Amino acid sequence: MKLAVAGLALAPLLIAQGRRVRRIALRLPEAAGPREGAEGLPEEGAVCPLRLLLVGDSSAAGVGAPTQDQALAGNLARALIGPAAFDRVAWRLEARTGAAAADALAMARALAPWPCDVAVLVVGVNDVTGATPPARWQRTVDRLVDTLRHRHGARIVVLSGLPPMHRFPLLPQPLRWYLGEQARRLDAALARRAAADPALRHLPLPAMDERSTTHAGSPIPVDAPMAADGFHPSPVAYRIWAGALADEVLRAMPSRSAGSPATAASASTK
Repeated sequence: MKLAVAGLALAPLLIAQGRRVRRIALRLPEAAGPREGAEGLPEEGAVCPLRLLLVGDSSAAGVGAPTQDQALAGNLARALIGPAAFDRVAWRLEARTGAAAADALAMARALAPWPCDVAVLVVGVNDVTGATPPARWQRTVDRLVDTLRHRHGARIVVLSGLPPMHRFPLLPQPLRWYLGEQARRLDAALARRAAADPALRHLPLPAMDERSTTHAGSPIPVDAPMAADGFHPSPVAYRIWAGALADEVLRAMPSRSAGSPATAASASTK
């Protein structure tokens, strides 16, 4: 209620600031490169494979990184390869700049069934900037989760948390504060949804400041987390984010020794 009252009181200023941000914002392209690939062993030699589907917005699409290899998808696929993880990760990316949750739902429904073990959902920022009502947001996320499970076979769905918009350099105050509070509201809804479903995971985005480290413990330069537009992750931030997602996936998968049901399902359709 307090946020709604503040929004009404600040509406003229927030609208003016929003228009100015859209006018001056640097438009970065989506990361170049294939949106489907594989890391690790060849398919015929893999004993412990994983199929990974990523769906989402401009950050899922890799805006702020030169190539998909340096963006979220490539970093996540590599982070899931290892002796205690998987020996092959086949991945696919369905994402575009400007996508809100409803757009991601449309993409997931339009995609031909792509059997996967894990789906990662990256949405929310455009719902914040587009003022999607929280109730509608929750309904759309529910439909997205159902689609990822029933159309694409995901056993685990990871809901990536909304970023700390109250720290985005591009945004002036009080717009930065207001959008940050809205992002916290939507992120809290994701956390509640995941808490009620053992096959759902919510990952709060790791802090990306001078105290941050990658999941391997490497120090991160102070100026590394944000891309040149002050709104999207940099390649270093994508690496941090992917490491945290990989850790969450590995915690969620109950067994990594029996092979991948999605791989078997995919093979049966060939």
